[in-house]
Amino acid sequence: MDAANLDIASTNRIDALLKGAIDPHVHSGPSIAPRGIDHLELARELSQAGFAAVVTKDHDYAGVATAALISRHHPELTTKIFSGVVLNNVVGGMNPYAVEHTAAMGGRIVWMPTLSAENHLSWEKTSAWTHPASTQKMRPATAVPVLDANKRIRDDVKEVLDAVAKSDMALASGHLHVSETWLVFEEARRRGVKRLIFTHPEDIVAASLNDVKGIAAMGAYAEHSLCMFLEGSKFKTRTSDDLRQQIEAAGVGRTILCSDLGQVGVFSPLEGFRRGVQLCLELGYSDQDIRQMVSINTAQVLGLEELVAAAA
Repeated sequence: MDAANLDIASTNRIDALLKGAIDPHVHSGPSIAPRGIDHLELARELSQAGFAAVVTKDHDYAGVATAALISRHHPELTTKIFSGVVLNNVVGGMNPYAVEHTAAMGGRIVWMPTLSAENHLSWEKTSAWTHPASTQKMRPATAVPVLDANKRIRDDVKEVLDAVAKSDMALASGHLHVSETWLVFEEARRRGVKRLIFTHPEDIVAASLNDVKGIAAMGAYAEHSLCMFLEGSKFKTRTSDDLRQQIEAAGVGRTILCSDLGQVGVFSPLEGFRRGVQLCLELGYSDQDIRQMVSINTAQVLGLEELVAAAA
């Protein structure tokens, strides 16, 4: 087979693997940070590609109202759009009211603090780049702690975990230090939280491969940001072999892939997903392995199995 036909075969294979995929972590706009695509444009692009669902994430507001509007007024879109809430300063930090409101509006994920995490604020001081959504350009961020002076889970965090458990939403670790994630996830399990997502262990949170293995063994899914592994991404900090090691640490059955894209100056979330699938093929993962990581596992942790079945 000549090179042209090989390219066509590869493209068709990737197209097929994207049918029924879910991107659970996209930074589309509007936002205080520059964004290269808005929520509606995102849903349109992913519908054309056959994605089952997408979850938008903004560091400063719950996108559930926008998702509801798009779903209501654009029934032609086959990709279902969801959102969640990040427990940063703008929503009041550890705010159970924000969690309960997000749940009532159909939210799927509650992220622990990101830009307001104590770990993130420490990381930014030593990082070579400033997070594009940093609120330092406005009122300086105030740390939202999860542990007290004795390194125990704070009462306000426990109240949030109870709200997550009651709503059956997924809890994501955000930008907590991995040592905090262990404690928060253990407490979450004790309080009845069933859906856990370990956010990009490859960067910011100082996780080792042993951490990934152990947290996955706890029942969490390790979520990897493709933008941190892809050539041509301004967020690339890791190699393709790093991705292989991350996947092997948790296992294909406990790994989910997301684009973590939507920013300006980089390719789109859809293109990021396409390149990510291509990278997984180059690493030797089977079509079934890739479907597990881009669709089946994500549907399970978000409770969207029916959508994936319908898109298949």
